[in-house]
Amino acid sequence: MELRDYLRILRRRWLLVALSTLIVVAAASAYTFTATPVYQSTARLFINAAGDGGETTAGAYQGGLFTQQRVSSYAELVSIDSLAEEVIDDLGLNLTAAELKSQVAATVSPQTVVLDVSAQDPSPTRAQAIAQAYADGMTDLIRRIETPDGQTAPLAQAKIPEPATLPSAPVSPKPVRNLGLALVLGLLLGVGLAVARELLDTTVKSPEDLRETTAAPMLGAISYDASIRTEPLVTSLQSHAPRVEAFRVLRTNLQFVDVDAATKVFVVSSALPGEGKTTTSVNLAITLAQTGQKTLLIECDLRRPKATEALGLDNSVGVTTVLLGKVTFEDALQEEVTSGLAVLGSGAIPPNPAELLQSRAMTDLLDRARERFDTVIIDAPPLLPVTDAALLGVHADGAIVVVAHGKTTKDQLAQAADRLAQVDASLVGVVLNMAPAKRRAGGYGYGYGYGYAPEAELPAAKQKAKKTRHKHQD
Repeated sequence: MELRDYLRILRRRWLLVALSTLIVVAAASAYTFTATPVYQSTARLFINAAGDGGETTAGAYQGGLFTQQRVSSYAELVSIDSLAEEVIDDLGLNLTAAELKSQVAATVSPQTVVLDVSAQDPSPTRAQAIAQAYADGMTDLIRRIETPDGQTAPLAQAKIPEPATLPSAPVSPKPVRNLGLALVLGLLLGVGLAVARELLDTTVKSPEDLRETTAAPMLGAISYDASIRTEPLVTSLQSHAPRVEAFRVLRTNLQFVDVDAATKVFVVSSALPGEGKTTTSVNLAITLAQTGQKTLLIECDLRRPKATEALGLDNSVGVTTVLLGKVTFEDALQEEVTSGLAVLGSGAIPPNPAELLQSRAMTDLLDRARERFDTVIIDAPPLLPVTDAALLGVHADGAIVVVAHGKTTKDQLAQAADRLAQVDASLVGVVLNMAPAKRRAGGYGYGYGYGYAPEAELPAAKQKAKKTRHKHQD
């Protein structure tokens, strides 16, 4: 992956990165501000060799080497149980030897004869008392172990230059350090999760994903609109609503498909149900009819017809009744009054949709539609569950596959394209549906670079300029 790929992931998954960082920082904050403060006190011991050797320079040097070699061993004495028990008795602590030893540590300054004994405790005064008691105990212990049997003078001795310090500020927790580390760790975790999710996520989310999956061009992108359940048709929206503009772009791009053909018949399908192929079919047909083209919408989803329901029309008479010869093609047509779109409903749901759609009667029906209309849009079932759309694609000039942003996987799209290729049906383009609205202008290449606000919110001069722009664009 290149740097721009990571930047694209961060731009797409910024919410996951921010949420991960927030959680880690919140957890660190909770720990930092609820943890019991711990204070540390340190007592310093100076170790020197005793005896006559210290009276000359050579003797002092030898004594220094001797104590440097011994001082590291003295540091290990801090962890013996007898010393801990002695300190517990002296101070009257309600601790075990193991608990006390976990609070005490000894360190040796490199190339010196200085031994530091540190004690930590929630109470600053008790931390000071423990450090001082350990220092006193260490001086006695060193004197005892360094005094040879039968002698009274030790070979080395420890002195306490100054008493243990009284801490004024806790050493733990450290808010600045903890929150800083939490911020860095949260960002790293968020970026890691974002990259992992991106690599594991095989759904289609961009034109790049479409190009990686199929050679068919992207004809348009329809942004997600929460009001689509209550207002599924573009005729119920303002003339320059983003969804209306998106279908106009789709209409324009579709006009460049097979420009020499006098009549164009397109099958609109999807890989799986729930990807918006019926809504796309209906609104595309309406948008085509609004330009004055003679447009026909055929509801060929004979298993779950929804197009006529969305248009508020009757589907009791339609494709199946025409194929069975009960009514003529012309008598079965209905009209959507607002746009002038001609509609041929599904008719009664048959038990054998596939057989009807590949019949000679269906071929004759499509030939009759070509004679009367400039553009025919066929709303077909999904490609993967059933073969109906592929069968219709054989008789059409091409198929349009609707892909749901973040729902349809690349594998599903590839399988849908393969279904069409197996019957020599042409995949003329893909429509990316339910795309995030914020990406319309830059991410999918059809935006105008500005948004639309209600007319009442615009000054009169801006309203006039806005209307002029749209007049030229349309």
